[in-house]
Amino acid sequence: MTLDPHFDDAHAPGESRRAAREGLGVALATSAYGISFGALAVASGLDIWQTCVLSLFMFTGGSQFAFVGVIGAGGLAAAPAAIASASLLGVRNVAYGMRMSPVIGDGLWRRAAAAHFTIDESTAVSLAQRTRHARTVGFWVTGVGIYIGWNLSTLAGALLGDVLGDPKAYGLDAAAAAAFLALLWPRLKRLQPIVVGVAAAVVATVLTPVMMPGLPVLLAAVVAILVGWTNWLGREEPAPGSGDIEPDDVPEREGLP
Repeated sequence: MTLDPHFDDAHAPGESRRAAREGLGVALATSAYGISFGALAVASGLDIWQTCVLSLFMFTGGSQFAFVGVIGAGGLAAAPAAIASASLLGVRNVAYGMRMSPVIGDGLWRRAAAAHFTIDESTAVSLAQRTRHARTVGFWVTGVGIYIGWNLSTLAGALLGDVLGDPKAYGLDAAAAAAFLALLWPRLKRLQPIVVGVAAAVVATVLTPVMMPGLPVLLAAVVAILVGWTNWLGREEPAPGSGDIEPDDVPEREGLP
């Protein structure tokens, strides 16, 4: 979507209100998934307070699910692999931060605060708007809204999981895998991501029986790194300075921060 400098909030006062409504809607829908994370984290062996601290300070759903998934499979011995897996998934937020920098603007404290709320959903809602002010409103409403809702639902899920007991009786042990399928599925629209997904799955499946939990996921990521480095089966990048935001530049609203 192209940002029109002549189309600002002075001419379209409803743009910021629409951005705020979209942000609140996404925040409500996304926050609900925190219940699954809270329950799974407790079932994986974390205390309630440890679960809540992860959501307070890590605050990126894919990385959080990766961390507790590996810990649940391999225990404390797999902690280094769990941290590495979570960090690998969190790298995407760096790219979002580079794109959102012009929207956030200058100011050390503003940028420091925005860094914690730069996630899939806040970036998507912001870049979907047509004015600069609406993009700023969309970013902050979505990011702060999800942060509050995600942490409240994490606490609720952790309390619920602590009461339920054995996670396998309710299928909670499969929640991490289901969450990653939900993250992956919206991306499978072109040949390149399909090939990456299939190849990574094959690598992880072959290595899982012979390696400690977490390491097969890290090695499977090498597939994506190699494909991204060579842009194999990818398309040509748009010319620098075009000023247009292609549809693929806006991340899918994946349902996880």
